[in-house]
Amino acid sequence: MIVLESFYDSALFTFFILPFLIFLSRIVDVTIGTIRIVMVSKGLKTWAPVLGFFEVFIWLIAISKIFQNLDNWVCYIAYAGGFATGNYIGLIIEERMAIGIVKIQIITSKEASNLIMNLKASGYGITHHEAHGGNENVSIIYSIINRNEIHKVEEIVKSTNPKAFYSIEDVKSVSHGIFPLKTATKFWRKGK
Repeated sequence: MIVLESFYDSALFTFFILPFLIFLSRIVDVTIGTIRIVMVSKGLKTWAPVLGFFEVFIWLIAISKIFQNLDNWVCYIAYAGGFATGNYIGLIIEERMAIGIVKIQIITSKEASNLIMNLKASGYGITHHEAHGGNENVSIIYSIINRNEIHKVEEIVKSTNPKAFYSIEDVKSVSHGIFPLKTATKFWRKGK
């Protein structure tokens, strides 16, 4: 017991292990918080409270250790560093999860029929119209797509019309639309 107490009072624990644990806990709770905020903005009501519980629970543990060690400035640096790192990691994870739907708006001065045909052939629903740009006539194409399909649509746009301008906006919900059919993945096993 005395050995354990002396370990907790050691410089190794006070200035390295404790700040490192605070740093890790802040990474975890801020990452969870970032993902929770995204879930709330996308209307995923089931996940937000569960994530919120763990976010606050971990935060309480971290902040209690800060208050127990108010004279340890290394803990402050670890706390702030964990917050910054947690934001970054949370955004990377959220980006890779690619949850939700987006609206892509494509503006092209080039004749748009090939681009429209390629998008439709890939299963994307589109709406388009002709418009007047600042210097010339343009075609504007809209499509509502699953967020994890952004790269596929970008490739279609870049291969068909590399000079097209496009913007992407989050959409909270849609009533109905045309989305590409998911093809079943088949796993084939070679013969014995």
